[in-house]
Amino acid sequence: MNVGAQRTKRKESEDRMDESRLAQGTRVRREVLGDAYVDRALAGSTEFNQPFQELVGEYCWGWLWTRDELPRQTRSLINIAMLALLNRPSELKA
Repeated sequence: MNVGAQRTKRKESEDRMDESRLAQGTRVRREVLGDAYVDRALAGSTEFNQPFQELVGEYCWGWLWTRDELPRQTRSLINIAMLALLNRPSELKA
């Protein structure tokens, strides 16, 4: 297999989402933020930003928030502290 074909094959596999991680991420996202918040976020997605919603679901929620190293309460507190330090009060309104 030539180098170009190897890159294409690798790119195709990178483009595929890990469906189980996305499902886990969606579950955790709903547990942390609530169904109404997640439903609004997903309902507002467009063809343009849908890949971003999938990225957030798979990696931020499915990979990061499902790890066991930090309890969920600590992880939430770190996020609140970061948002406060970054002066993002609108992100703290639910």
